Amino acid sequence: MDWQQLQQLLTDFLNPPSGFQALTIDRVLLSLLVTFILTLFVFLIYRKTFTGAVYSRDFNIGLVLVGLVVALVTLPISSNIALSLGMIGALSIVRFRTAIKDPRDIVFTFWAISVGIICGAGLYMVAIVGCPVIGALIFILSRINFRTADPYLLVVHYASEAETAIQAALPKHKLRSRIVTPNGVELMAEVRMKHKDTPQIDELLKVTGVKDASLVSYSSDVQ
Repeated sequence: MDWQQLQQLLTDFLNPPSGFQALTIDRVLLSLLVTFILTLFVFLIYRKTFTGAVYSRDFNIGLVLVGLVVALVTLPISSNIALSLGMIGALSIVRFRTAIKDPRDIVFTFWAISVGIICGAGLYMVAIVGCPVIGALIFILSRINFRTADPYLLVVHYASEAETAIQAALPKHKLRSRIVTPNGVELMAEVRMKHKDTPQIDELLKVTGVKDASLVSYSSDVQ
């Protein structure tokens, strides 16, 4: 293969002809290979930028598989207009009921789906250029702390006689619940503080009448 043939092959790869394209084994394998490589990049970015409580490897592997399946579905759609209309109608009746609570997981799911659609349509240049750009932006944003303090739930058990001292010792807070029993009081409050300031809660144990104090990190729906 001379230089001109190699250059033409590269041009056809990055700029495929517009319109519906004939399906060939080479095109199917190439689309799946490029999709796998790019969704593997999505896999790595998700793993490196994950900040949740429990990392799910199964979900991350699912991103790669979703991209491959979507690419496989897109291939016949981009080769036959009648088939494309039929598949669109068939997919419109599918209902997915799995709840995705983390907005970042939704973003990565759509990213993997987009990679599959773009590669299945043969627009490899868009996917090859777009994936590193999106990955770099996600990596940068994951390293930037936009909030000065994190939300915590503070739970304190103390004797009723220590009410005044407790209110004076508590940091700025929002009361969530206060349960009074014959054995004392359980107070639950939302506080915001930096991670390095959390040892300040230890000072509550110096208040006479305090039995214990717990600080639990959580994600608040209301910011």
